[in-house]
Amino acid sequence: MKKRDKHEEEPIVADGITTQEELDESATPEEVAKGDYTKVVTLSLDENDPS
Repeated sequence: MKKRDKHEEEPIVADGITTQEELDESATPEEVAKGDYTKVVTLSLDENDPS
């Protein structure tokens, strides 16, 4: 089995992070200074068909 590079690991959701409200929460200045934060990207599909 091939050893995976750390950067190739699958993204995971931490235990307890189950609601959109928690994901939308910004990191505190102290967390940012320590590098203790994760960038969250949200993808939403526009289901309105203009045709």
